[in-house]
Amino acid sequence: MRMNTLKPADGARKERTRVGRGIGSGLGKTAGRGHKGSYARTGKGKIKPGFEGGQMPLQRRLPKVGFRSKLAKDTAEVLLYKLELIEAETIDFATLRAAKLVPATAKQAKVVKKGEITRRIVLQGVAATAGAKAAIEAAGGRVE
Repeated sequence: MRMNTLKPADGARKERTRVGRGIGSGLGKTAGRGHKGSYARTGKGKIKPGFEGGQMPLQRRLPKVGFRSKLAKDTAEVLLYKLELIEAETIDFATLRAAKLVPATAKQAKVVKKGEITRRIVLQGVAATAGAKAAIEAAGGRVE
């Protein structure tokens, strides 16, 4: 075996089809594109995703659903009973972040009523739901 005699196995490499080279090739005239229509045209030749031939597309026929608040992704939820774990009497956003109850990506926090709170705390600069606020005030604390 010599380097100059090496060649791929028979049928391993297929020659590319040359279209539009006369009637005898079998792919002359329309060059395999058929007659007229968007796929027969030069240029992009493709239609937009979702295009249904002029019929109103599905994504426009269906109604819009739901609402996604842009604030929600920046707001972290803190559960009420987890405030018991923090030893400080005054709790603000920095305290929550130091206690790892709020992720680093959050820009604000909101206390949600889940569980009980038994000791007096002061919540500063942190939002709270109506139920959480009532629970904190019932324990002798306040929300500022």
